[in-house]
Amino acid sequence: MSSPWNSGINDRRLKEQICEIGRRVYAKGFAAANDGNISIRVGENEVLCSPTMICKGFMSPDDICAVDLDGNQLAGKRKRTSEILLHLAVMKARPDVKAVVHCHPPHATAFGVAREPIPQCILPEVEVFLGEIPFAPYETPGGQKFADTVLPFLKPGTNAMILTNHGTVSFGPDLETAYWRTEIVDAYCRILILAKQVGNVSYLNERESRELLDLKKKLNIDDPRFHDVSCDLCGNSAFRDGYKEDMPEPCGFPAPPEYPGYLAGGTATAAPASPAANTPQFDALVKAITEQVLAALGK
Repeated sequence: MSSPWNSGINDRRLKEQICEIGRRVYAKGFAAANDGNISIRVGENEVLCSPTMICKGFMSPDDICAVDLDGNQLAGKRKRTSEILLHLAVMKARPDVKAVVHCHPPHATAFGVAREPIPQCILPEVEVFLGEIPFAPYETPGGQKFADTVLPFLKPGTNAMILTNHGTVSFGPDLETAYWRTEIVDAYCRILILAKQVGNVSYLNERESRELLDLKKKLNIDDPRFHDVSCDLCGNSAFRDGYKEDMPEPCGFPAPPEYPGYLAGGTATAAPASPAANTPQFDALVKAITEQVLAALGK
């Protein structure tokens, strides 16, 4: 029987995949010079990661390091990245996460620098395939205090977050998925910035927003709004309890509308289905969004 962790810290295929994701991050302009870091869990207590002080666009498999879940280096001719503690905090808090990508995509990082919350209930693909994007408060990068800033925001269904005044971290069951989520966050933030230059954003109404979450549930994609009855439909309150102070407040964009929560009037295990969920129009919407995402992934 094959191991669920592949070949562990000696898995050259996974080392090559880290290098490939590094090339994509660098080619996209998501990591200048030596910025960013990438990791994948390969055992109960083993993680492969990019080393410190290396351009992510020019790594080779021999550069990749191995650490345990406490950050102790197990293997590698180069020193592991100091920010691996951030990756490990995510993996330990969320057993479903096997891969983490941290970098500085310009448009998403601009929101983090401006401390402008990323509005939801706008773009269907983002609502369905990404969801709420919380902000982790600022802390000097590299140490355990920095790593711990993400812990209050790792609710089930969270796939990415903004590191205030720093960059982004996205994660998932594999490296490809973790990387795609970085692309989606930055593309969405770019659209928001362009919309602001044209005029401003327009929000989906309550029915439209609920239908997208119905679609998300039908596709078996998790979301924090499926677990918290007090969380409103546009996610305004999804992570409110994670902020002790300095909760991001909208300034550049109008505040999202406050609709009742997805679970309002239902239960966490049996959320009310939209009447549209069993119509041909709903099935067409599922098909259209899926085709758009698959086309984007194929580019």
